[in-house]
Order: sequence, then C-alpha cells, then structure tokens
Amino acid sequence: MRKNVIAGNWKMNKLLGEAVDFVESTKNKIASAEKVEAVVCAPFPYLPTLVEKAKGTDLAIAAQNMHFEESGAFTGEVSPAMLKDLGVSYVVLGHSERREMFAETDETVNKKTHAAFKHGLIPIICVGETLEQREANETMSIVENQVKAALAGLTEEQVNQTIVAYEPIWAIGTGKTATSEQANEVCTHIRKVIAAEVSSTAADAVRIQYGGSVKPANVDELLSQSDIDGALVGGASLEAESFLQLVEAGAK
Repeated sequence: MRKNVIAGNWKMNKLLGEAVDFVESTKNKIASAEKVEAVVCAPFPYLPTLVEKAKGTDLAIAAQNMHFEESGAFTGEVSPAMLKDLGVSYVVLGHSERREMFAETDETVNKKTHAAFKHGLIPIICVGETLEQREANETMSIVENQVKAALAGLTEEQVNQTIVAYEPIWAIGTGKTATSEQANEVCTHIRKVIAAEVSSTAADAVRIQYGGSVKPANVDELLSQSDIDGALVGGASLEAESFLQLVEAGAK
C-alpha cells in the first residue's frame, strides 16, 4: 500500500514571519501520519528556521531546487550537502518553471536526482507536457522521455524511493485542472514506463503525485484514482487551513 504524499510548493512566496506562522499552525495537526506524508517546499532562506520549528513533528520540510555538485564556484546555488546539513528531507527537481525559465534540462534533472540520493534526500521529480504537446497527442511520449531521462542510472532501490509528480504545464497556476481520468491515465503510463525500464516491483513502489491547480474542492476525486498517490500543490498550499484539508484528504 503506497502512502500518499501531499507536498505544498510555496514557490517564491511568504516572508519569514508568515512561513513560521504557517508551520506553527500546522505542524501538530497532521492527521493520520501513518497514511500520509505532509511536506512543505519552502524558499531557501527559510529552510533552517522551518526545519527547526518542525523538528519532532509529522511535517517535513523540502527544498524547491538544488545544484548537482557538492561544492564549487557556482554563485547563487545551493548544494545537496548543504540541504542535508540543514536537515531537509525532500527536494523538488525539474519543476516546469525551472525547465522553462532557468534552463533546467533532462540531463541536469538526472544529475540532481543522483546527487539527491547520494546525500540522503528524497527527490520529487516533476514531469509534464505543454498545452500544445497535449493537443498534438504527444503527452505520453513527452512524459515517458522525461521519466526515462530522470531515472537513468538509478538502482532499483533508489527508484523505489523516488516520488514522481505529474504536472501538466497547462494546468499549473491557470485554474485549469486535468480531469481525474486524464491525470490518472498519465500516471498509469508513468508506472508502466518504470515497470518496463526498471521492474514491476519498482513501479508498484513509486509514489506518483498529481500537480496542477489542486485544491480542497477537487483533491478527493484526484486521490481516488488508482495510480495517483498524492499531490504537489501550489496556491492552495499557501494557507494553513487549506493545506491541512489537503493533508486530511490524503489520509483517507
């Protein structure tokens, strides 16, 4: 039985006081931690404070990105070793905004995935198609190629621990949401790709989230699908009450 993962991606939002208030008001209210993992993906400057505030609770703290090198002349970057040293548990890799605006590629996502596992971080790997690609019936091939590239060279044990987030780019922050059937169809295909590339055991173990305008009003329907194991949530994760409702849905 795969445990759902509800991850709130704050992106470039909140000031430190707001971030602390959010963690303080949610950390002791995570329902049924044995059934759901609750994760907050916070901006880099807040990670040390939030890790400390969440210590000993069922709320985990994630980074939104990282470099694949341990150290070096990479001005403005943050390494996996730094994240691990802070006590961060997860890291989001390959988000469409990183791919589109900051030159992230399938190759760098793969390097970052290997680096994450080397340093004991759980990667949340984002994949997804544009509206043009969906309308051209290229969704499955685009997502398949992204998954294959991201997981290349990983051991089966590492793949077992990986979280894949299917985020159709046309549904991120637009208010549009893939239907639960559309989302599940792609998540099912991702699982088939992993079965073919790695093993059926790995395919059964991998958690696959859906992301794209997820909110309390539609999360139950999405999570009821056979191959959706949680959600990577943007705007609806910025308010504590909304985030807790999403986590509660993940625990059902």
